[in-house]
Amino acid sequence: MTDPEAARAEKLSRELDSAFRNRADLYRLFLDELTAELGAEQRGREVAAAAFAGFGPNDAPAIGEAFLAVSPDGGRMYPTDIESGPGHIAFKVKRCPLKDAWVEAGVGEEKLATLCRIAGAFDRGLFEATGVRFANVTWTPGHGSGCCHIALTNRDA
Repeated sequence: MTDPEAARAEKLSRELDSAFRNRADLYRLFLDELTAELGAEQRGREVAAAAFAGFGPNDAPAIGEAFLAVSPDGGRMYPTDIESGPGHIAFKVKRCPLKDAWVEAGVGEEKLATLCRIAGAFDRGLFEATGVRFANVTWTPGHGSGCCHIALTNRDA
């Protein structure tokens, strides 16, 4: 890559990260305004209908791989540790621009945990709509520096 191309790629990477941080700010503000009955899971179900239409409840590893394949900035925005095997896949998100933005905004730990749980509702709706077994542990105080841990298992496993 030439220097101008590298500079452009770096600039685009920063802009993409900034856009996700803006999303984090919106979630934080929505928390103060929205009622619990609106729920973030619905949006996840809508996305799943399009993104995972070709998968079934016993395609957990393939669903997880498809999800990771579209991770922004080639996975650099949400770096993960991945464990997979027959019938299951799990990933631990090591960095999340949403959580980073909330921490930088000075959000306290209790509210941070709530915001992470709300953001995780999207994932719940997304993956549960496929019929696989879904488990998600979102960040809470004492959870460490990372973010959520997601596990998908074939329905019949």
